[in-house]
Amino acid sequence: MSTQPLEAFYIIGHAVKTINQNGQSAEDLAALWDKFLSDNSTKDIPNRLGKDIYCVYTEYEGDHTKPYTAVLGHKVSNLKEVPKGLKGITVVSGNYRRFLAKGSLMEGAVEKAWKTIWSEPLQRAYSADFEVYGANAMDPERAEVEIFVGVDSD
Repeated sequence: MSTQPLEAFYIIGHAVKTINQNGQSAEDLAALWDKFLSDNSTKDIPNRLGKDIYCVYTEYEGDHTKPYTAVLGHKVSNLKEVPKGLKGITVVSGNYRRFLAKGSLMEGAVEKAWKTIWSEPLQRAYSADFEVYGANAMDPERAEVEIFVGVDSD
């Protein structure tokens, strides 16, 4: 776990509004991943930067127990061309605490990491948090997924 300043960046992808209560986010995020993986609309995102997949949690209506928007997509150089049916967002600059989820994606490695994060005494900013599914996440049985949590400045 380390805190680092990050510059703002842009993401274009599929979005869903959800909440972390009664298993709703698990259902909504599973459906979002299914759509992302089966729908080729993200393949041709203009101004795409790299192959990494980002899952961004933003537009919080309070803390992690309140509704928020999840966007699953790719980093882009700008938001000038957002394809129909997709959402473009800006991940704001700020301080982010880095965590690493390791293990089987099918056995909930990322969800387990989030449960640990929720129990941490962090001063969260609730502007944006995100997961990065890079090269080390391509083996779903032995994945490493970076998780960045927006935190308030000291």
